[in-house]
Amino acid sequence: MNRGRTPPRALTIAGSDSGGGAGIQADLKTFAAWGVYGMSAITAVTAQNTRQIRDVEVMPAAMVGSQIDAVLEDIGCDAIKIGMLADEEIVMVVADRLHRHAGRPIVLDPVMVAKSGTALLTPDACRTLASRLLPQATLVTPNVPEAEVLLGCTLANLDARIAAARDLAKQGPAVLLKGGHAEGDEVEDVLALGGTVSVIRHPRVQTASTHGTGCTLSSAIAANLAHGRGLEAAVRRSIEYTSRAIANAFSLGNGNGPVNQFVTTQRSEEVG
Repeated sequence: MNRGRTPPRALTIAGSDSGGGAGIQADLKTFAAWGVYGMSAITAVTAQNTRQIRDVEVMPAAMVGSQIDAVLEDIGCDAIKIGMLADEEIVMVVADRLHRHAGRPIVLDPVMVAKSGTALLTPDACRTLASRLLPQATLVTPNVPEAEVLLGCTLANLDARIAAARDLAKQGPAVLLKGGHAEGDEVEDVLALGGTVSVIRHPRVQTASTHGTGCTLSSAIAANLAHGRGLEAAVRRSIEYTSRAIANAFSLGNGNGPVNQFVTTQRSEEVG
């Protein structure tokens, strides 16, 4: 049998977005954009569009575990991205499977609340995520509200976000504390990595089409890690890619439209 070269592989563990803008759908589009073979373990099925989440059906935790086992025991993967986990039982099953199948970089996007305001993770699950999953992650990518939940405090300014990134990093992972929810003409993302903290600044794109931003960013980082790139390079490449995805967002729906995962993955200095 004539087989082509095996591409890098990445697994996303997340919820399904029927509107295609976030969740599993955004993750797989992003993996494909970066030339990575994507696989999935679906934790929940949502009925949603650009305006609202109408309904959520949470998958049985055992089925989530079976999906992970089926993929990793046969196909394997080079990086894992984790998004919406829905409830505490799923968090515990995912934590168990990650421990069982250790040895791959893990990007944890602690999805807690949708842009529509719908809660996507129960309070008990938030606590279990912090105690069981956070220490296993290579990188955690909370936005400001998620970091506030994880740390139980208010992050009112950049200094507070820098301190929060340091505190989260003490629990094991590198931290990318995203600044999109903060005010200002620039977005200030805080990266805590290897004992150092840096602020990555980039222009804020004024648009309502930001649905799937966090999913796209964390999946791009996982895709870059699957290619074997270092963590800081993966983060910086992915931030630039996501900024272009927002700037070139699709005009779809009547609410928060989806970002465009199909923009070029090349950094500006590599083009031309």
